[in-house]
Amino acid sequence: MIEIGRLCVKIAGRDAGKKCVIVNILDDSFVTIDGETRRKRCNIDHLELLDKVLPVEKDASHDDVILELGKAGYKIPEKAKRSKRK
Repeated sequence: MIEIGRLCVKIAGRDAGKKCVIVNILDDSFVTIDGETRRKRCNIDHLELLDKVLPVEKDASHDDVILELGKAGYKIPEKAKRSKRK
């Protein structure tokens, strides 16, 4: 059930309640997430896995993750959208 692109909700820490997407699987206990949350390493015990899988590549950029969340119908707060640096 743990796979790249799996939509999740953080259930622990300061990002609790926010939606995220798995962008890399590190080992049996840890993944890398991105989305409304900060991009970071996360214990899978701190995630509620949802049924939806978004079409993102391994190590997808933050902008790609936000784009796919928007296409899936999830409203993302403006502060979670990072502008590209010049």
